[in-house]
Amino acid sequence: MEIKGRQITLRDWAIKDIPVYKKWNTGKHEWMKFDGPYYPKITPKELEIQCGSISIRIDENNYPDPRIKLIIADNETDEMIGLVSRYWESIETNWLCVGIVIFDPAFWSKGIGKDALGLWCKYLFDNMPELVRLDLRTWSGNHGMMRLAEKVGFSLEARFRKARIVDGKYYDSVGYGVLREEFSF
Repeated sequence: MEIKGRQITLRDWAIKDIPVYKKWNTGKHEWMKFDGPYYPKITPKELEIQCGSISIRIDENNYPDPRIKLIIADNETDEMIGLVSRYWESIETNWLCVGIVIFDPAFWSKGIGKDALGLWCKYLFDNMPELVRLDLRTWSGNHGMMRLAEKVGFSLEARFRKARIVDGKYYDSVGYGVLREEFSF
């Protein structure tokens, strides 16, 4: 599957993505300071297991429909630069959460996140007619993600004060949402 954007393509995993994914999930990288830094990082063993599962899925061409994750690939090089994802907040009420990560800061603040997240949300609304809303969760120290949510049409709906600790300091947890009838991309 491929969804072409202006600067990026959302696509299924390829074997060539696994070493890139491993590289960006090993060691310390700038993106890790913003993407849920209050959660434990993936261990090397967990990363190997995850990459093994991804490899099997690629070999078997076994992807769920609609997709749960897609690669964000640069249109010029087709190299993996990030991921978009989804998970259910409440399947009973058709309430889905979305996520996005762009690993390399060289690709930040160039409109790539807007392109990727907008295409992802459109894909989900188009392919999941039961969806009523999409959510995006982040924390008050992730200013880039908060701006991105608003650029794509999400509204700030929730603020849980002093709910996240990053580097020994408290931050708010924030939730953004967009209803089907509000979304246009």
